Amino acid sequence: MIRLIYVSLLVGLTDLSDAEGGLIPRKNILKGVEQLVVVVTNGWDSCEGKLMCFDREGRKAWKPKWDKAVPVMLGSKGLAWGRGVLVETGKKIKKEGDGCTPAGIFKIGKIYGESESLPIKSEYPYHRITKLDAWVDDPKNPFYNKHVRIGSNEKEPIWFQSQRMRLGDPAYKWLIEIRHNSDPPKSGYGSAIFFHVKRGPGRKTSGCTAMKLIDLERIISFLNKDMNPHYVLLPNSEYKRKRKKMNFPDFSY
Repeated sequence: MIRLIYVSLLVGLTDLSDAEGGLIPRKNILKGVEQLVVVVTNGWDSCEGKLMCFDREGRKAWKPKWDKAVPVMLGSKGLAWGRGVLVETGKKIKKEGDGCTPAGIFKIGKIYGESESLPIKSEYPYHRITKLDAWVDDPKNPFYNKHVRIGSNEKEPIWFQSQRMRLGDPAYKWLIEIRHNSDPPKSGYGSAIFFHVKRGPGRKTSGCTAMKLIDLERIISFLNKDMNPHYVLLPNSEYKRKRKKMNFPDFSY
């Protein structure tokens, strides 16, 4: 029997089923969250946005960590609602292969990369990728949207090579997991969503949030697991509409 070793990070206690059932008041979704990475866009069809990191202590006001926001590239088809700690129904929903970046509020998971360790001044849960690591994006696979690591002396599953995490790609020097459709995964609703390095000026993504390497490494240095970091991605109009009720930082496109 093949033994699979799963590597994942669950941050916080919010349950998707609770969110879908409306049991968690929206004003409490960010309770216990003291770090936010926020991206706002001009609209649902936008493939570009701007990003800022914020932190706070307890119930104090959010404070920006940088002097100015940085540009990011998003999915080629804009945004669609994702499955995170905030779940919206009856609207455009993120699906596998649709070219949309999932919008909403998401826990931030582990960081993945090929280097032996994270950049200097970074202390955050990290997994070094090797040829033994896969991230499953096949909705028919029982390990859909999960990181899978096989043992070094074990036979590969027949699907493994097609799902193996890419090595030697500068765009994937660092991958910060955005826990969309993760708790638990729902087949066909999108997989493998990360922050990563953008491929070039104006290059859109398949659904991830991409930026310059220097900006990605600034996020890595910012993240603190003990502060329960989350990611908020919304069009500007939706962000403004939800800001007071959900206690978002003051930020606009």
